[in-house]
Amino acid sequence: MSRRSPRVRYKTLPPPRRLDAAEKLLEFRLLQQQLADRWSRFHDIDMRARDVVVVPSLSMDGFQLAAIPGINHYEERMLFTFGLLRHPRARLVYVSSQPIDPAIVDYYLALLGGMPTAHARDRLTLLTCHDATPRPLSDKILERPRLIQRIRDAIARDRAHMTVFTVSERERSLAVALGIPLYGVDPELLALGTKSGSRKVFREAGVPLPPGVEDVHGEREAAEAVASLWEEQPSLTRVVVKLDQGFSGEGNGVLDLAPLARVAPGAAAHTARVDAVLGGFEQVRFTAASETWPRFRAELQRIGGVVEAWLEGAEKRSPSAQLRVNPRGELQAMSTHDQVLGGADGQRYLGCRFPAAEPYRLDIQRDALAVGEVLRRRGVVGRVAVDFVTARRADGGWDRFAIEINLRMTGTTHPIMTLKLLNDGDYDAERGLYLTHRGEPRYYVSTDNLEAPAYRGLLPEDVLDIAAVHDVHYRPWTEAGVVFHLLGAVSQFGKLGMTAIGSTPEEADDWAAQCREALDKETRQ
Repeated sequence: MSRRSPRVRYKTLPPPRRLDAAEKLLEFRLLQQQLADRWSRFHDIDMRARDVVVVPSLSMDGFQLAAIPGINHYEERMLFTFGLLRHPRARLVYVSSQPIDPAIVDYYLALLGGMPTAHARDRLTLLTCHDATPRPLSDKILERPRLIQRIRDAIARDRAHMTVFTVSERERSLAVALGIPLYGVDPELLALGTKSGSRKVFREAGVPLPPGVEDVHGEREAAEAVASLWEEQPSLTRVVVKLDQGFSGEGNGVLDLAPLARVAPGAAAHTARVDAVLGGFEQVRFTAASETWPRFRAELQRIGGVVEAWLEGAEKRSPSAQLRVNPRGELQAMSTHDQVLGGADGQRYLGCRFPAAEPYRLDIQRDALAVGEVLRRRGVVGRVAVDFVTARRADGGWDRFAIEINLRMTGTTHPIMTLKLLNDGDYDAERGLYLTHRGEPRYYVSTDNLEAPAYRGLLPEDVLDIAAVHDVHYRPWTEAGVVFHLLGAVSQFGKLGMTAIGSTPEEADDWAAQCREALDKETRQ
């Protein structure tokens, strides 16, 4: 098993040094000056020791974490960081809200190639808050000074850094408390990744974006924005109202304009149109089933949002491109995906396919790199994802519109990083393909939402047993098969995640179908 939690060797902890906001910011800036050297130790060929603290916290303002079943188990999506243990002198400290099942830990360690499992296990420390409340993990850690001390005891702070799923002021405070730099965007720059900030960056980068209005606060401003958009585009049928902060489509609402036809442009005055839209907001359809207009309205007033035209098209897709600005300031394309969306209005993220379709794959990557260059100049460091909507034209070509920047890891991060964990290949940006170390392309389909009521009661060990019996598990000798994630959620919530990998898109689809069939067969009553 992984190393035991370090024991705090004194009965009482000294009170933490109290820092005001300016002192905390200064200390963070000083720590960040050390990041490039420490990060480079993992990516340059050397044998120096290095430590990483992994904090997979979902810290997003205005988002209801409780709205997603099994949200704490989403912290398991960063288990791909076990791949860092391939470095023989690397140590990893992984912190989670709840204990991670030993079977899951063993499963991920076994996926490491080229490193004895026992050697990797001895350099892994797992720490937990034992806190199942649906709150950001970083808040839970900051509330536990003895846990912070255990993290400090498990690392050499002069060679450590912290990596996270999302960055906020919480993670900045945690980095200062631990005394180590943070690999991620400075929280002072997070406004660039809001829905409103994204639209401004898109304009600066010169990439196409949907008609819309940003920096909208409250329902009156939203109604004015809807009315103005409708007047600019009288054929508009729907609009999307989005909170500036969202996750997996949560925080989005769609307003159908058909019931308001009596106040359409040309049929009524502007003021009448605004009043009708205000009344129509109660009929907004939300991605989150638990969302209500009164709560959404309060969040819109507090954090702001955007109103955008609903992009029409007989055939539409939702691709994304993933980038990285490393601590040395180098901008790199990391992957493209076609996102798989669901829900009543196709706004909820369900999974993805890699890579994005060939007709627009390199186009969206090029647009994303233009966006990334703007962000790099502004000082952004870390992972970046740019979401698009593409629509097929009558001539067969594809129009594309950038709709969102995510200054964090996303649901498309862990599948591509899991693929790298498995075979240590790399992304070929010129072709938009992932190539194994032998130069062979690999494709995958991935989902966080492989679920069924009958899956409830399965233990992680049961899922792994079913995969073995039905021969759908990942095969390192062919570099194809199924890899699971979110296994901790299956017993209580009947959901788990999988990434099905193949040498062709069709083979990846076949592995995904075989996996679902195996689970359904074994859980059929």
